[in-house]
Amino acid sequence: MKLQTIAHFQSPFPSKFGIPKQSGLVEELEGTIVFEPAFRQPDYLRGIEAFDRLWLLWEFSANPHAAHSPLVRPPRLGGNERVGVFASRSPFRPNPIGLSCVRLIHVDWDTPQGPVLHIGGADLMDGTPIIDIKPYIVYADAHPDAQSGFVDSHQLLPLNVILPASAADNFTPQELLALKKVLAEDPRPHYHNDPTKLYGMAFARHNVRFSVNNNELRVIEIEKL
Repeated sequence: MKLQTIAHFQSPFPSKFGIPKQSGLVEELEGTIVFEPAFRQPDYLRGIEAFDRLWLLWEFSANPHAAHSPLVRPPRLGGNERVGVFASRSPFRPNPIGLSCVRLIHVDWDTPQGPVLHIGGADLMDGTPIIDIKPYIVYADAHPDAQSGFVDSHQLLPLNVILPASAADNFTPQELLALKKVLAEDPRPHYHNDPTKLYGMAFARHNVRFSVNNNELRVIEIEKL
């Protein structure tokens, strides 16, 4: 199978740490899809504005490790229990392909880079190669009564996020809302539980340092990168 990159994703996350573990968890998180020159003809996107949501197929380009085991340890299970790789959404797969359902905010048809898609709720790092885009179709894709395996029995409660007053000086209102919801999802590895540890997360051209104690996440420092 020969695959080619059709576009790249532009995201406020320059590294993997902190990115929501699934698409749609933080709908306020915005990014853009910029197409490769060969796919900037508007006809490739004709009719796409009629769809609210899209499926993105993309490459785990920042994952240098090849899959070496049939079992993985999902973060939702605390990083301790193992399930089969095909019963998970782990990035450590025989083929490093990701799948995300995202919200189409709007299409900017006239830019120096050709048509650009503005997207909400993505779980992609900045620069992620996109392999394909398909429309989300409710009658075929929506199954609200379907069982979701271990996800149903291991629900996670959001953290209470405390931001310093200076946070509003470093981010736009949209970025600040997205940041707070990203932090509420607990970016830490789920086996970490040290209230004295200081974590750093790169987001929207800033390094956000925080600590977590029980169900409270407190941002300690925000530094411009």
